[in-house]
Amino acid sequence: MAIQFPKLGKPADEKADIDLKVRQTVEGILADIQENGEQAVRTYSDKFDKWSPANFRLSQEEIQACIDSLSPQAIEDIKFAQAQIRRFAQIQLMSLRDVEVETLPGVILGHRNIPVNSVGCYVPGGKYPLLASAHMGVLTAKVAGVKRVIACAPPYEGKPAPAIVAAMAMAGADEIYVVGGVQAVAMMALGTENCAAVDMLVGPGNAYVAEAKRQLFGRVGIDLFAGPTETLVICDDTVDAELVAVDLLGQAEHGPNSPAVCITTSKKIANELPAAIESVLARLATRDIASVAWRDYGEIILCDTREEMLSEAERICSEHVQVMTADPDWFLQNMTNYGALFLGPRTNVSYGDKVIGTNHTLPTKKSGRFTGGLWVGKFIKTHTYQRVLTDEASVLIGEYCSRLCALEHFAGHKEQADIRVRRLKKN
Repeated sequence: MAIQFPKLGKPADEKADIDLKVRQTVEGILADIQENGEQAVRTYSDKFDKWSPANFRLSQEEIQACIDSLSPQAIEDIKFAQAQIRRFAQIQLMSLRDVEVETLPGVILGHRNIPVNSVGCYVPGGKYPLLASAHMGVLTAKVAGVKRVIACAPPYEGKPAPAIVAAMAMAGADEIYVVGGVQAVAMMALGTENCAAVDMLVGPGNAYVAEAKRQLFGRVGIDLFAGPTETLVICDDTVDAELVAVDLLGQAEHGPNSPAVCITTSKKIANELPAAIESVLARLATRDIASVAWRDYGEIILCDTREEMLSEAERICSEHVQVMTADPDWFLQNMTNYGALFLGPRTNVSYGDKVIGTNHTLPTKKSGRFTGGLWVGKFIKTHTYQRVLTDEASVLIGEYCSRLCALEHFAGHKEQADIRVRRLKKN
């Protein structure tokens, strides 16, 4: 029996039209901020967030007031999450090492791992105060050794979001700004009168933030090209439709355009999932958003074998992939296209998003085919160097280099080699 599609999402051409409108809007905002600096940032902040403070950057007193406004339990929970994320980032950092090796007698090659000098971390917070993104961006950059880490988040309910600000500060942010959206990303990347530009941007955001990062790439580095949150559940009869529904809707609540896909070999789950979705929606306060995401972007794919499920999962290349099957490790061993894997029914995407220790900034829109997610190594540049210790080594390399340059008709390159051969070769 062929793979069946009991439910499909929006067609590709409709998605393309939406992307075009976003792209054009962002182009105009970036051009304005490039020309007019903080005045333009303030205009858009007032327009989109009704926020125009005397200073977008928080003072130390304002930061401390945010921290002091949280309960002891909230502070302890943030500390716990950051401890897990710091621990795993430090383990990742230990896997990177400088190298130096003598590849031929007298020829030394090596590389050094050097942190980026300055990073801007965007933390979404207009709709939900996503303080976890502060851990993922700011803290990971600091573990990597970045000297200057600045952080931006929009106001929440007309003021700085206390939990976000506290998380930024506790993670080690050097500067904290309350400004959101495209204007925040542009301010960090392009710089203004009151905010020096950074070398790299990281952090998730809505479609406009993601598009701004894409358009700014090249002027600054970015972590990855990101789109709406995506989740994929691969399952069989070892779990039930309610658990699958919860795990799909748990990510669909991110936004009305968040794809949520179930791939299963279970006819029972495929048949029961639509009703289970409605049942779970009824108890979610975020049902207005999650229901639209499921209606427009939700999919159910029924397969005969795990090999078919693997093939569909590789084609979809989802940001988050939950595997709840009899042998989830088989997918770990065989999958190549995804953002992050969550193996077995005891874990889920929410654990990864908030607290377990891996980074939640992950590739979307099939970019998991060529990149992984944010990790400590994203903040580190690997730079090579060369050293030639002896005349004999320089002559050896030079003679090969000269002949290879001649094949390419590069006379200047060839002379760089030839002058050393002439001067150093022993008669």
